[in-house]
Amino acid sequence: MGDHKEQPLRVGAAVRRRRRSLQLTLAVVAERSGLSVPFLSQVENERARPSTSSLEKVADALRTTAVELLAAADPACSVDVVRADVTEPGQGTGQSSGHGAGAGPDPEPRSRSLVRGHHQMHASEFTGDHDAGREFQYRNDQLMYVADGAVEIEAEGRAYRLGRGDTLYLTGGVRHRWRATVPDTRLVVVAVAEHIEAVRDRDRGRRR
Repeated sequence: MGDHKEQPLRVGAAVRRRRRSLQLTLAVVAERSGLSVPFLSQVENERARPSTSSLEKVADALRTTAVELLAAADPACSVDVVRADVTEPGQGTGQSSGHGAGAGPDPEPRSRSLVRGHHQMHASEFTGDHDAGREFQYRNDQLMYVADGAVEIEAEGRAYRLGRGDTLYLTGGVRHRWRATVPDTRLVVVAVAEHIEAVRDRDRGRRR
C-alpha cells in the first residue's frame, strides 16, 4: 500500500509548475503550442488528458520534452497510506497548508503532511503550539479538527475555544490565527488546495 508505482500520472500539475517556473501565461503557451487557452487550463487542472501529440506541443512551448513532463508528473493514486511516524520536527508545512509550528507549550512542535503529492485536497497534523501572532487568510475553505488537547482560534476578530473532538470550518478568505492552550495538542487541518479555484467558482455561482 502507498506504493506509487504503476499508477496513472497527473501531468497537468507538472505542466503548471513548468509554465510558472518560466513565468509564462497560458496565453503565451497557447500561442507557442497552437492549442487553445481553455484546453490548456483544463489540462493543468486535470480536467482533460492531452494526447501524445498535444503533450509534445506543450512540451515544446515550455522548452522541455514530453518525457520530462511525464517524469515530473504526480501519481494519480486512488489509495495511499501515510504512516504515523512521518513527522517534521520543528517545521511547518509551508504554503500548501498555510500553517507553521512555533515555540509554545510543547517544547518540540511538529507537523506532518497527511496527503502526499499535488492533489485537490491538502491535510496536515500539528503537534504542540504554534506562532499565535501569525495571521492567515486563504482563498479556499478549510476544516480545523482538534484530535487531542485544546486550541484557541481567532477568526475575524472573534475567539473560539475548541477541545478534543471539536471542529471549526472556515470559508475561503476568512482571516484567522490559532494557538494551542494545553501541551501536546494535536490539530488536524484539512483544506482545499490553493491551486483550486473553488472560491472563484462559488462567487461566480452567486452572480448568476
